Amino acid sequence: MKTYTASRLSEGNKVFPIKISIDEIGITVNHPGLFSGQEKTIPFSRVSSVDVDSPMVGYSTITIQTTGEGRIEGHGFTKTEVVEMKELILDKI
Repeated sequence: MKTYTASRLSEGNKVFPIKISIDEIGITVNHPGLFSGQEKTIPFSRVSSVDVDSPMVGYSTITIQTTGEGRIEGHGFTKTEVVEMKELILDKI
């Protein structure tokens, strides 16, 4: 299992940074919150595409398109992290 945590310096992640975990079963996205959080696990069979947005300056965003679950987006990762996540996910599907 590999877990990636967004930078606290990025927008929307100051107090509760998003975490994305990739294991043998699927992808788990954890949006923590003060009183409630949201955690979603998507099996690799439901992933339709993975997109990466890496600006020259700033943090990168990974967008995972799924069938039935909608779009899942995570912002605040380094370019190296999002490229590594994309490769791990594409190897599994």
